[in-house]
Amino acid sequence: MTSAQPPSVPPFQVPADLPVTYANLVRISHSPTELVLDFAHFLPGDASARVCARVAMTPLSAKLFLSAFQENLNRYEASFGEIRLPGDTSLASDLFRGIRPPDPPTEK
Repeated sequence: MTSAQPPSVPPFQVPADLPVTYANLVRISHSPTELVLDFAHFLPGDASARVCARVAMTPLSAKLFLSAFQENLNRYEASFGEIRLPGDTSLASDLFRGIRPPDPPTEK
């Protein structure tokens, strides 16, 4: 009886001249058979975001990607610290947000 072998990952061949694309925004859409990720960059003062890459994948590939991406974010945070999202609050800011220094004394 043979045991099932996990699928092997083929080696990646990255062309030396492959440009790096910066994206600070992604729009995700889907149909019953695929998910489409439109990566874009949006700069202050621009009227619209410019899509710089479009990636389409099957729902299974998207779920596997999500799992691998989460695992890598966890490793990143273990090495470099928690990634704080805008609007996150700490206990200190919750406790002391409304406290302000006393008003200066007024002359009588």
